[in-house]
Amino acid sequence: MCGIAGIFGRTEVAARLYDAMTILQHRGQDAAGMTTLDGNRMRSARGIGLVRDVFSERSVAGLTGEIGIGHVRYPTAGCDRPDETQPMYVNAPCGIALGHNGNLINSEELSAELFARDRRHINTESDSEVLLNILAHEVAAHGSARITPERVFSAVDGVHRRCRGGYATVALIAGVGLLGFRDPHGIRPIVLGQRESRDGREYIMASESVVLDLLGFDLISDLAPGESALITLDGELHRHVSDQARPHTPCLFEYVYFARPDSMIDDLSIYKARLRMGEALAEKILREWPDHDIDAVIPVPDTSRTACLPLSQMLGVKYREGLIKNRYIGRTFIMPGQEERARSVRRKLNTISLEFRNKNVLLVDDSIVRGTTSRQIIQMAREAGARKVYLASASPPVRYPNVYGIDMPAASELVAAGRSESEIRERIGADRLIYQELPDLEKAVRGKNRRLAGFDSSCFSGRYVTGLADGYLEELEARRADAVRQERRTGS
Repeated sequence: MCGIAGIFGRTEVAARLYDAMTILQHRGQDAAGMTTLDGNRMRSARGIGLVRDVFSERSVAGLTGEIGIGHVRYPTAGCDRPDETQPMYVNAPCGIALGHNGNLINSEELSAELFARDRRHINTESDSEVLLNILAHEVAAHGSARITPERVFSAVDGVHRRCRGGYATVALIAGVGLLGFRDPHGIRPIVLGQRESRDGREYIMASESVVLDLLGFDLISDLAPGESALITLDGELHRHVSDQARPHTPCLFEYVYFARPDSMIDDLSIYKARLRMGEALAEKILREWPDHDIDAVIPVPDTSRTACLPLSQMLGVKYREGLIKNRYIGRTFIMPGQEERARSVRRKLNTISLEFRNKNVLLVDDSIVRGTTSRQIIQMAREAGARKVYLASASPPVRYPNVYGIDMPAASELVAAGRSESEIRERIGADRLIYQELPDLEKAVRGKNRRLAGFDSSCFSGRYVTGLADGYLEELEARRADAVRQERRTGS
């Protein structure tokens, strides 16, 4: 998962892009980059690390220009080299820089096609470079005269016809302006906002609405599935929905884990969705375990706190903060490498023993993916003196790979893959394990919004909204295994 932002300003934008990327830091802590457009020149800085580590005051000052894009990245296996940081750039047909959140499921096919048919060479393993070159080729292919909004939108339609997967994208096009577009299913999120300044109207596009809130922009709307938005150099906003657009099915895991609770995605409040998740989970516990002996409900910080509060209230059990987080350690789910994730858990969390001692505690987490964190936290609770340790997940078992940009592509890494709930419980060491039901989760996220066709719930259900080629998951798992072995050999 990555975070993207693009700003069309009336004054220098680099400092505001820096702020936007810091706000989106939860979506990726591995690398960061910015590109600005100053006249006809693009200026770029990018590197490995947190936003604050990659950019100095001097480097930000050097990114001159009133239009720019920014990107924060977390690494997927085999995609963590410095030359794969974004935004990426090509100089033909006119100079295009691009930042991308998501994943193309036909990137290898497209890479071969770009070389054989389009005469474009892909130099990294990044599907973002593939997406950039597809866009550049389509812009070049749709006429040789001045690049108009219509020509840009025709090019993006060509991207949608060729690219399969989930993607939300911001791009700078020299001599044209700032472009954003969303995949035909609307899997990955992107919002559009505006504000009035003394010098004229300014625009922003970002992965989450919280960026708009904190930078003083008003939300216009989310981009619809297959929609593009282009702000030309004269400040005019143009919008277009592709004929490739499909029924809207946003990623369910955004609401469970990735997005900040103070964000809105597709007119749905992340905070309220998580409150409803807790209520639905409490209803299941009361239905299936009415005589429970839970003494305290404790959230696994931070994402599960919102769901944990209504759950404790409905159960009539005390809510307690028994796990304290070191906020200077990154999110373990998005850390590269299983060994690094395992080492980080005890560095990240510590117990307050008096909240566990001689109690039956219910730990509440947003999800259980690999099981590494859950197993260690349960053990920590026992070491702190808990009599019994129960675990509740606000989402269903994650049994299938996610192929749309979340770093859990190998089924062999998922603790729930091929296992019953009792087997999962034994593996993580819990006395009882409670999972949310998928229909309850979808109902909790949807709330009163009836405009969505559904959700991409593929990691829970195994149903992929874009479809998958035969053998795709097997090939993906084999490549990931090769990448992990390479990481171990090199000591990364």
